[in-house]
Amino acid sequence: MANQLFTIPLVASPQTFDIELGGRALTITNKWNESCGWVLDIYDATTTSPLVMNLPLVTGVNLLKQLAYLDIPGEIYVQTDGDAGAVPTLDNLGVGSFVYYVVAA
Repeated sequence: MANQLFTIPLVASPQTFDIELGGRALTITNKWNESCGWVLDIYDATTTSPLVMNLPLVTGVNLLKQLAYLDIPGEIYVQTDGDAGAVPTLDNLGVGSFVYYVVAA
């Protein structure tokens, strides 16, 4: 079975938007935190209940792995062009550093 890769449309400024990941309606907020960089807040879009708050955008790991109990299918990864291990900076999120959602097709 092949995987499908989707880019989560984040930009280098705070934003909130609705998105469907693996059939689950979510609201995502990204914001800059001076102490740890870009973080995500993920809410259930139907109930507006917070699911996870201040999830740091770190590279090299599936961000959803530790959150399996949330039943969000798939995986989320962060990668920076030219240096797969570099974390997104204040200015390069959505330009040179991207957040990807991977799901089995």
